[in-house]
Amino acid sequence: MDSVDRVLVAALQDNARSTYAELARLVGLSAASVHERVRRLEESSAITGYTATVSASALGLGVCALISIYLTDSAECDDVADGLRAVAEIEGCWFVAGDEAFVIKVGVADVDALEHLLAVLWRIPGVARTRTTVVLSTRWERRRPPVPDHCEVVGTDRKGSRRAT
Repeated sequence: MDSVDRVLVAALQDNARSTYAELARLVGLSAASVHERVRRLEESSAITGYTATVSASALGLGVCALISIYLTDSAECDDVADGLRAVAEIEGCWFVAGDEAFVIKVGVADVDALEHLLAVLWRIPGVARTRTTVVLSTRWERRRPPVPDHCEVVGTDRKGSRRAT
């Protein structure tokens, strides 16, 4: 990843809807060259996707919580992860080091919905217990990772072979 790629990644982090023409003006290249660079960044998995950020409160999801998931001694992590993946209210799931195995982020309408969700989680085979932290307010989230000055992007080519770009 060279300095032009780093500028393109930062610009797309700021506004993923930027056109190739806008990006081209920013870096002083043609739109076709920028298109090719962005395509390579996508293929190398430096850029993994584009998304719209939606307000949870606008969707009626007034309660956000972080829930630690503790497993039974006989639980299989992958099986529990599959069970968690099936729960629509879970926005993010992290496998972590520590006493708990997973930390999940959930968005629900209200405390009653959170209580119902906890009952759903407790029924997943392998879940021993949970610990819930209700978020009072969000100071910030979705901070974009800084793009280091010297980084090598390692991804896969179209045939699935690992390569550096």
